[in-house]
Amino acid sequence: MRMTLAALLTLPMTLAAATPALAASGPFFSLSNTNFIVTIAFILFIGVLAYFKVPGMLGKQLDDRAAGIKSDLDEARALREEAQTLLASYERKQAQVQEQADRIVASAKADAQAAAEQAKTDLEKSIARRLAAAEEQIASAEAAAVKEVRDQAVSVAIAVARAEMARQMSDADASAMIDASIDEVGAKLH
Repeated sequence: MRMTLAALLTLPMTLAAATPALAASGPFFSLSNTNFIVTIAFILFIGVLAYFKVPGMLGKQLDDRAAGIKSDLDEARALREEAQTLLASYERKQAQVQEQADRIVASAKADAQAAAEQAKTDLEKSIARRLAAAEEQIASAEAAAVKEVRDQAVSVAIAVARAEMARQMSDADASAMIDASIDEVGAKLH
């Protein structure tokens, strides 16, 4: 119906455009006038199109295409929203990972500083132990040197005393002393 109305509206326009002055000569409503034949062919063509409902099919195809485009737009809009949601999720995760990395770095710095302080304390203790051991070795060496000097002095004094006693003592006195020493050792052993 819609096309029939359109065909009726286009008919006067085509009749007005097809004037005898522009084309053939003679009466307009004659089969020998080409303008009249073309006008009738055009009207028949429009009629055939209307009969086979071509305008409806074209309208349906255009509506289907519009629906497809609308569906594609809706799908694209949904995909965009999903992408934005996914992007926001990744941005949140990236912020969390960055925060966690910052905490790990801060913890590692604190651990390193604590380890450095502990190493410094351990080094100071080790140095103090080594100094104490060195002082102890020095004191021991000093005591050993003093003892050796004393022992040497005692040995020298005994040797001098022996020599002096041997020079001043007679053989009889020496025999008497030896006998007294033997008696004293024997008394102590029994």
